[in-house]
Amino acid sequence: MTAADLLAAATDPLAQAVVDQIPGAVLGVITAAGDRAVAVFGLAQREPHAAPMRCGTWFDLASLTKVLFTTPTILTLVAQGRMALDDALTVAIPDLRQYDPAAAERRLTFRQCLAHQTHLPAVEPLYTYGQDPATLRAFILQRVWQPGPPVYSDINFILLGIAIERLTGRSLGEQTLPGGLSFRPDPAECAATERCTWRGRVLRGEVHDENAFALGGAAGHAGLFGTVDGVLDMAQGLLQGAAPALACIRTRQSATRTLGWQARHDGWSGGDACSDAAIGHTGFTGTGVWIDFGRLIAWTLLTNRVHPTRHRNTGIEELRRRVGTLIAGAAP
Repeated sequence: MTAADLLAAATDPLAQAVVDQIPGAVLGVITAAGDRAVAVFGLAQREPHAAPMRCGTWFDLASLTKVLFTTPTILTLVAQGRMALDDALTVAIPDLRQYDPAAAERRLTFRQCLAHQTHLPAVEPLYTYGQDPATLRAFILQRVWQPGPPVYSDINFILLGIAIERLTGRSLGEQTLPGGLSFRPDPAECAATERCTWRGRVLRGEVHDENAFALGGAAGHAGLFGTVDGVLDMAQGLLQGAAPALACIRTRQSATRTLGWQARHDGWSGGDACSDAAIGHTGFTGTGVWIDFGRLIAWTLLTNRVHPTRHRNTGIEELRRRVGTLIAGAAP
């Protein structure tokens, strides 16, 4: 079964969705051996004028930043001996909640943040507290976060992003990235996202996530842009084992999570036909990537479903599951 065969199995519902639900999409499939196929649908932008979708269109990857940048960077630093997974974040950020030595945040570990096993909230409108990146980082580090049950949390990864900056001595926007991934893409080559009421314009080539924008455009939870080939290259590297601590991202830390990634479970975004060895992740803007180590395939579905607004039902959740079920179901 070739990548083109797997791709063909899933194109019909995607072509229909682009007509009825979302402006445009790019779907890519790759095998561990490197066989890949890509299909392009619809428009990269509808407003204020139409722009065609292309194979090389750059997408705001949103929360795929967590698994394509932040998680591998943290695991690389662990492999280099800069810290251990079970070290507290204070190894890298000694001033975290520095005015309260007993603060719960000072006991949070890299592993807990990667696996979303902390007391931190899912999201907070941090951008409403200020837009100076340095001051906002200080606010995040000193804020008294209210305790709660473990949830999927942007705050976990914002803290990991700050840790990366401290350990490397470089801002996230200055980090070295593989080809096909960037924190500063050419806006003319990007798919548009939302007509942002806060910024007063259609966003194209600038990060959709308000908190990442306020933090300077790149953060541990969002800010990364990528092409379909950039995402597939990363997925192929994982399929081939070319990543530090690869076992960590395949080992469940909870019923539904590994380090950084979501593990295959009933009703998940990757559909019903994946093997139990599959992992994946989605992004709010309409992006997603899934890697099935059991079937030795990976696929990415990149859409601009928030264009021109997030406030409508695009059916993206069911579309992701349908596409995943068809691709994995067609695999040997």
